[in-house]
This record gives sequence, structure tokens and C-alpha cells, in this order.
Amino acid sequence: MLGLNDTPFQPATLQLTGIPGIQTGQAWVALIFCILYLISIIGNSSILALVVREPALHQPMYFFLSMLSLNDLGVSLSTLPTVLATFCFSYRHVGFDACLVQMFFIHTFSFMESGILLAMSFDRFVAICDPLHYATVLTNSRILAMGLGILTKSFTTLFPFPFLVKRLPFCKGNVLHHSYCLHPDLMTVACGDVRVNNIYGLFVVIFTYGVDSSCILLSYALILRAVLAIAAQEQRLKALNTCMSHICAVLAFYVPIIAVSMIHRFWKSAPAVVHVMMSNVYLFVPPMLNPIIYSVKTKEIRRGILKVFCKSQT
Repeated sequence: MLGLNDTPFQPATLQLTGIPGIQTGQAWVALIFCILYLISIIGNSSILALVVREPALHQPMYFFLSMLSLNDLGVSLSTLPTVLATFCFSYRHVGFDACLVQMFFIHTFSFMESGILLAMSFDRFVAICDPLHYATVLTNSRILAMGLGILTKSFTTLFPFPFLVKRLPFCKGNVLHHSYCLHPDLMTVACGDVRVNNIYGLFVVIFTYGVDSSCILLSYALILRAVLAIAAQEQRLKALNTCMSHICAVLAFYVPIIAVSMIHRFWKSAPAVVHVMMSNVYLFVPPMLNPIIYSVKTKEIRRGILKVFCKSQT
């Protein structure tokens, strides 16, 4: 039966769900999500403030890091309204158009993260393979152009998605499987011909994740070749150590994506809770881990944090 504002094709609202099978522990789940959001928002905001305030961090590597932190804030803030409403206030409804807007921003920021990680791998490649021209290759104007290019690419490739979803009738109910809106989730309740959505979705995934990850692997193959050509072992280890933070960030981003893809491909009978939890890991873990990784592994970031902390104590 149609609601008051429903059409025969689209529901006025969609119903979000929490984590299947965890009805009695919703308070603990809400607490965990709140902690994840606090770590992500405070950690990424701190890195942004640190890069802006400290002249020593006005270098290409840290400009890319500030892009990553800004993007991770975008990921967190895109999911925050509906996740907190679902788990903290047990409000599980979201307007259809609001759902499309959230879907667009979640996917856009996710694809932007892949592009930023690729730009950061290029930064490491130039720093290790061509250190004498590092400052002339990665000028401020080029870094800005790279950032705008990543934004433009993600925005333009994802822009058709809300309109592709909007044209579809929804006759399989209005209950989604997550506490936020994702394109694959919306396709499970849409009816009609969804081939265009699926084909374009596959194209976008290959065009972004596929191309970006391949280029990242290529850059590290070239970096490894350059490092192995260094005679002194101490210098080799020092060069590799400058890449460790980025490698950890790449693994934190791509491992959950690969895991989700493998589960969808080879374990289709997996319980719903497995799919939901893996999607949560994919969206919530990288924004939380990245500021921790760079704070622990990067000496200049640690030094800046200690400097700010010491100033606050005096």
C-alpha cells in the first residue's frame, strides 16, 4: 500500500536497518560508533590544523595528507546523520531524495580517497626516485591542480548515479540493509531494468579503484627498484621507512574493499551480518586509522603534536 506522499514508483521514505541479530546490544553498538566518529573527526581535524599552523609541514607530502584528512572528514560526516539516528535515537527512516544525496556523497568521498592515495604514491615516487627535482615537480600549483583533478573526476563520474536511481521504480519494499544509503543496496529494492546502473557502476569501479590501485602498485614497483639500487642498507631502510605510513593507509583502504568484493563473489550465502559488518569496516575504519597511522609513523607529525601539547601546558 502506498503512503500519503508515495508514488507508484518511489517511496516517500526508505527504512534503514542497524546490524542484523543485534537487537539487545544497540546501546553498545551506538557507543562504538560514537567512539569511531570522535576519533575520526578529532584526529583528522587535528592533522588539518597542524598542517595549517606549522610552517615545517608546508611540504607536498603534508599537503596531500591534509587532502586525505579533509576527505576522511567528508566520509565520516556523510554517514554520521543516519548512523546516529539509527543507533542512538532508533529513528530508521530517511527521505528518498535525502537518501540519494547521502549515497552520492558517500561514494564520491570514497572514490576521492582512492585518487588521493594515488597522488600520495606519486609523491613518494618522486621523493625517492628523483629527489633533486622533488620541489620543482611538486609545486603548490601542481598539487592544487591534482587535488582539483581528483575532485572533478570523482564528482563527474558519480554525478549520474542519483539520476540513474531516480528513474527506477521501487516495488520490492523500502527496507535497506545498512544504516546509510549505498547504490548496491538501493539496487536490491529497485525493480525494472537495472542493467544500466549495474554496467555503469562496474565501469566506475574499474575506472577508479582498478586504475588507481594498478598505478599505486606500479609506483611502488618503481620505488622498490630504486631503493634496491641504493648501496647502503641504512639508506635503503630510511627510504622505505618514508613510505610506511602511506602503505598502511593504502592497506587500510583497499583490504576491506577486496574483502567485500570476495564475499559478494564467493560467499553469496554469507549471513547478512557479515555483509553489513564488512561494509561498516570499509567506511569507518580508514578515516579512524589514517590519523593514528600518520601520528605514530611520521616523525614530523609527532613532533608537531608534542609542540602543540607543550604549548598548551605552559
